[in-house]
Amino acid sequence: MKPVPASTVSVPLIHSSASAGPPGLAKRVRPRRVIAVGGGKGGIGKTLVSANLGIALAQAGMRVLLVDTDLGGANLHTTLGVGQPTATLSDFVRNTKTNLEDIIIPTGVPQLSLIAGAQDVLDAANIKYAQKQKLLRSLMTQQVDYLLLDLGAGTSFNTLDFFLVADHGVLVVLPEPTAVENAYRFVKAAFFRKMQQVEAQYGIEELVESALTTREGALRTPMDFIAQVRKDDPSAGARLERELQSFRIRLVVNQARTDADMNVGNAVVSAWKKFFGLDMDDLGAIRYDDEAWRAVRKRRPILLERPDSPASQCLQKIAGRILTLDAAPGGSSTP
Repeated sequence: MKPVPASTVSVPLIHSSASAGPPGLAKRVRPRRVIAVGGGKGGIGKTLVSANLGIALAQAGMRVLLVDTDLGGANLHTTLGVGQPTATLSDFVRNTKTNLEDIIIPTGVPQLSLIAGAQDVLDAANIKYAQKQKLLRSLMTQQVDYLLLDLGAGTSFNTLDFFLVADHGVLVVLPEPTAVENAYRFVKAAFFRKMQQVEAQYGIEELVESALTTREGALRTPMDFIAQVRKDDPSAGARLERELQSFRIRLVVNQARTDADMNVGNAVVSAWKKFFGLDMDDLGAIRYDDEAWRAVRKRRPILLERPDSPASQCLQKIAGRILTLDAAPGGSSTP
């Protein structure tokens, strides 16, 4: 599938209905779409996917702002081939720069800008709640077609909150049992973090607390949780189910070496639906490609270094699927 030309994506640049996320972010002017790229562990290629996905969307005519939110481990600028930034997220977090616009830098790719991650701040990965809210509010005022967040590894609350504010929560996974297991843990953690955000609204505080415990009898899966809410309060359960329709993960399998690896996404999606009761979309797989690591060593995105390579073609297809999703009525159909 080729990327959808910009002229075919005829939705408004800015709209006012924000996705469900941390309190205080609803009904604000915001980017047309937010993409967050996360995963269950480090070293799975999240930054490579983020950088090249941003380039592919920009090449399709979209205005894209890439943000390195891997607080404490920022390297998105290196993957893009951008020199050491003079202004980063550190400056915004420490109030050295009061406006987010002051730390946005060009990437050399038309339509693509960057906010480099926090550097040289030992506690950057543990920013306080107020700092996180300030950052999220500022990001949500950026007038771009796509705000693309490159997240850190793991399941810290900061990482999960950035993931949950997105329209497209893209989960990167390697076709390996341990990586798939970590991906399941990540999505489960994201689900229950979302439940924490809405627990007061639905009166489910005790259920959420129970689900987050490890004692015997605790609610282990999202399916268990929703069933219990429906049992206790059918009306609240129905409303919660409708809200959870927005909790739909977009899966990307990276470094697929075999045809079987290319189909891992379908297996993960089916297993998630069967055992956890929630929908997940398979955006596609990226073939393992020696050109990818060669490009990384050159500090060049593979989409620019070798646009004809197998990995580049896969990344273009994934970008095309996202554009197709957003061009569809309602912007939320399956690939």
